[in-house]
Amino acid sequence: MTKETSNNIDENELIERSKQGDRKALAELVKLHEQTVYNFAFKICRNREKAEHVMQETFLSMVKSISQFSGKSKLSTWLYTVVSNHCLMLARTEKRRESTEFEEETSYSGAISSSDWKYTPSDVAENNELKETLDKVIERLPEDYKIVFMLRDVEGLSTKETAEIMNLSIPAVKSRLHRARAFLRNELNNELKDEN
Repeated sequence: MTKETSNNIDENELIERSKQGDRKALAELVKLHEQTVYNFAFKICRNREKAEHVMQETFLSMVKSISQFSGKSKLSTWLYTVVSNHCLMLARTEKRRESTEFEEETSYSGAISSSDWKYTPSDVAENNELKETLDKVIERLPEDYKIVFMLRDVEGLSTKETAEIMNLSIPAVKSRLHRARAFLRNELNNELKDEN
């Protein structure tokens, strides 16, 4: 997420002005982060309407809570946290999957390296069918695992940042990421085997 607006106003200045009740500064913050918030919500929800709903709820939360924002983390980290929480709440209300079932199915103990994957990320990027298949198997991940996978492997955040966003310990993030990758690898290989 960019640190400056089109007017070259520092984001920290916008935050401070927003805390003082400056609605224009608040609108500028929303404008500054809306695309990233929507994109991340869409990657988790995989549905335009849900992503738009999560984006609205996220910015509503930001408007209500900006005065309490401490600045200990980046605003973007805080927004990732809010998006993640809204996505999880949405998934829980739909009661789509139980994490415990996923954990039992993916009790894979071996270490996973890139050599375990039949297809590399660049293969996926160059092949639309492969990308569609990957999207389909990512959709099967329980939301809390999907969010960890998206934050680490798609958004490129560090384990520490992901732990902070998800309110988890670093070992818990590593464990969820490990299980998510194992699940995706197995599902992707099974899907592609079935197609051949």
